[in-house]
Amino acid sequence: MPAAYAQTAQAEEDSGDEPIIVTATLRAMDVQDIPLAVTAVAPEALERQGINDIKNLASISPSFNIQSSQTETQGTSIKIRGVGTTGNNTGLESSVGVFIDGVYQSRPGVALGDLVDLERLEILRGPQGTLFGRNTSAGALNVTTKRPNLSEVEGFANASYGNYNFMNLQAGVSVPVATDVAGVRLSGTWRKRDGYLKTPAGVESNDRDRYMLRGQLYIEPNADVSIRLLADYAKTDEQCCEAVIVRETELAPFFAANGLLSDGVDQSGMSALKNLSINGGPYLNGSKQWGTSAELKWDLGGVKLTSITAYRKFDTNSTTVGGFTANDTYTVGNGAPTSRAGILPSGDHIKTFTQELRLQGMAFNDHLDWLLGGFYSSEKIRADQTMTLNADFQKTGSAFNFGPATAVGPPAGFGSNPLFTLTAFGNAGVPVNANGNYAENRFLQDAKSWSVFTHNVINFTDKLSLTLGARYVNETKDASFNQLAGTTGAGASACQASVNGVLSGAVPAPARAGLIGINCFPFATSVALTAPAALGGGLASRWLPLPRQWTQEFKDDEITYTAQLGYKANEDLLLYAGYSHGFKSGGFNLDPQSATLQNSAAILAGQTTTRVYADPSFKSEKVNQIELGVKATLFGGIKANLALFDMKMSDFQVLEFTGVQFLTFNVNSARSTGAELELFGKLSDHIAANMSATYANARYPGNCADGVAAAALPSTLRLCGQDLTNAPKFAGVFGMTYDGPLNDSGWSLLVNGNVNYSDSRTTRTIDTDTNNLPVPLARQENYFKMNARIGLTTPDDRYTFELWGTNLTNEITRGITANTPLRGAAGARSLIGFVEEPRMYGLTVRAKF
Repeated sequence: MPAAYAQTAQAEEDSGDEPIIVTATLRAMDVQDIPLAVTAVAPEALERQGINDIKNLASISPSFNIQSSQTETQGTSIKIRGVGTTGNNTGLESSVGVFIDGVYQSRPGVALGDLVDLERLEILRGPQGTLFGRNTSAGALNVTTKRPNLSEVEGFANASYGNYNFMNLQAGVSVPVATDVAGVRLSGTWRKRDGYLKTPAGVESNDRDRYMLRGQLYIEPNADVSIRLLADYAKTDEQCCEAVIVRETELAPFFAANGLLSDGVDQSGMSALKNLSINGGPYLNGSKQWGTSAELKWDLGGVKLTSITAYRKFDTNSTTVGGFTANDTYTVGNGAPTSRAGILPSGDHIKTFTQELRLQGMAFNDHLDWLLGGFYSSEKIRADQTMTLNADFQKTGSAFNFGPATAVGPPAGFGSNPLFTLTAFGNAGVPVNANGNYAENRFLQDAKSWSVFTHNVINFTDKLSLTLGARYVNETKDASFNQLAGTTGAGASACQASVNGVLSGAVPAPARAGLIGINCFPFATSVALTAPAALGGGLASRWLPLPRQWTQEFKDDEITYTAQLGYKANEDLLLYAGYSHGFKSGGFNLDPQSATLQNSAAILAGQTTTRVYADPSFKSEKVNQIELGVKATLFGGIKANLALFDMKMSDFQVLEFTGVQFLTFNVNSARSTGAELELFGKLSDHIAANMSATYANARYPGNCADGVAAAALPSTLRLCGQDLTNAPKFAGVFGMTYDGPLNDSGWSLLVNGNVNYSDSRTTRTIDTDTNNLPVPLARQENYFKMNARIGLTTPDDRYTFELWGTNLTNEITRGITANTPLRGAAGARSLIGFVEEPRMYGLTVRAKF
């Protein structure tokens, strides 16, 4: 099992001499005795830091980072040590695998439910592909919920209220059905909060409105057999996720000259960021999911069998209006007044079945701890992307991307809205308005994965051990892009009229590329557009870089492996060294522009008749890692752990949003090198402390563009030498807790404080623009954030009353910065920032029985 991060745990979990038991190696072991990197977090630690879901785990683990962009269900990205896959394309799988009760969650958005009724949470650093099923090239998050209690009734209920009208209810109950044989456990949570981003008119975004229910049946018919059946259902219905315009384009003053009644942006810049002010909306994001799993553990006598069978269905929907401005530019989905009547909803539909079997045991007088297993996964994806262009689309494009005030566009004399005027060249002299143009795009992907694996610990002596593991992985994906409907005909489609004018040569040469690039906005462009008869008719996508339907298969296989040497010098000191090789599957860019013509200019000029189309697939990502580590116990109870690591990635998967389309490509190489120090334990009977510090130099080497595909070369060249996205070089956490008697009354007092620090970090995929100049505000500056909680517990330990606050200094920070769609070109771009949570505070009442 690979190890790349010095294990850390919250001090309040550890009594100083009692072991912290984890299952990161699929064996229950003291975390200080295993040569790998794990953050073991108890439920109490999550509660004390106000962590309701995995989005806030960075407040206790400095190497963990998670960010969301336009939608949480699709645009969520998890990173460990600066390494992870940027989100917002369903075809990309995460570099950090999430497992809940042993079941793989196929996308980060699936795993964003509330953390309630947990037994433990483990963050595994570095590639984990030997033991964990799929796509763990950067690490894994292993979440285990509480099992039913077979001997007594127990339960809890928590209620919280805070600013932004935050309300949260959590409850759970466990009841034995047959004492010491069978029991059931039911738990659930409901969370609601107003949005912390607002327009001048009061339209909110980034609110919370979600609930989750989970039920379990646990049976132990005898000492050798246990059966655990789980089912859950969750729903979200939220206004998410808008962004603040942190930089406005210099072209904004020219809006009136292009026929717009307003530039669409009342709030922008640092004042808008400070005031959490936005301009557009609504942005709606909802999801429904349910899943079931069955776990069988059977001690066959010398061999233990584990079987985990699971099925999950995940459905999302998304509606966005205006492109982050108040202008009536376009609408994604079907949930807004400006949506085309009858258009399909935009969202993902994912069905996943997994099966894992493991056999494990001891041999050679316990000198060999062996494990053999197999894993199978079947995933079916239907991604629907629908868009309608609205009344301001062409005016906006002309004002900020194409008109006389921009550096790109037609010669003077084509009016205030040349994107409208120039369509007349392809429609018998009559201009065509893009208002109402639409497309319903559907991507299908059927993925199958199977693997066999082994993980073995050879104990040469009581002090010296060698861990050897390997896994063979086989991946197959069949994908297609099919368009269900779209606007066609030169009299109706502004894109078809533009195509006609460009291919006939009627449109002035300087205007051709821009006219096609904007009027043929890829998310709302028909694949059935035709070429003029003079060119032989047929599809226009044979001549111009327009969306094309495609069907393709992806296949790959890999052997991942690990080797670790551990030396337990004494009860308080472990030294280890390891090498591991990890793998993350390739796949397909589920974007309408992913297979367009690449040599249009050469074809039109008659320089070649061989058409070159972009490949919608991208290659699998691989990682090799070396780690050296020390785990020690000092002064009888303080844990001190140090790790040095070096991760080298090849064919690193990258996603970039240009402002018009999503580009997904492989970069030749990326690398993360660093060190991590962890200190945690009890300073006295009632006072505990924890400190974590991480230095990670995560970057693209100077030769990262070697051998990349031609279509990705311009973007990759700008990446080389840059930091990885959201990868601060230094991050740290420090916390202290008092948990003991208030006085002689029997009441207990809890006081907890936590400070986390982050160095500056880039929040864009690429820091330089297409003009090779730095993009303003690409980096989030360094910051401190503070959390605190104070609580009183009654003498019978049944009721607790807590006051709490998170981000008490109200640091307003950005997780992602991107180009505002259709708003300025290189050197004059408008930029949006997706903002992390501001200060939150409130009261929580807990009861247990």
